[in-house]
Amino acid sequence: MSKGVPAGFHALTPSMVVKDARKAIDFFERAFGAEEIDVMTGPDGRVMHAEIRFGDSILMMGEENPAWPQFKSAETLGGSPISLHFYVADVDAAFKRALDAGAKADMPVQDMFWGDRYGKVRDPFGHVWGLATRVKEMTKEEVARAGREWMAKMAEAK
Repeated sequence: MSKGVPAGFHALTPSMVVKDARKAIDFFERAFGAEEIDVMTGPDGRVMHAEIRFGDSILMMGEENPAWPQFKSAETLGGSPISLHFYVADVDAAFKRALDAGAKADMPVQDMFWGDRYGKVRDPFGHVWGLATRVKEMTKEEVARAGREWMAKMAEAK
């Protein structure tokens, strides 16, 4: 543990706002095997703060609340500029599990030029999750070369 970082946390911990945190936690448990760590509700019963573990990482979340109008969910905003990247042991199984739980496929799982097998799903709350399994360790130079080749193929396809 780094100085000042609580046990179980990393230096950077994402946090999201959703309309219904209980539904989101249930979905994350079913779709991604997440584990609820802690939930704090306010006097009105809304989830003010929750901590959910995904593998070795924690995601914080809270619900939209009129007391804090500046915090809007991706649902209210019609999407989010933020996506989440989640490394898993078996991306194909994780992708299927997420779809079975109610996620929508944004990009099918495929081998990518940077060494990951990777696909994208959109959760029912408006967030995009990149699911990945590292299948090939590559140097920065190998990734750069493969990226140039991939971009050249994409340009040819247009």
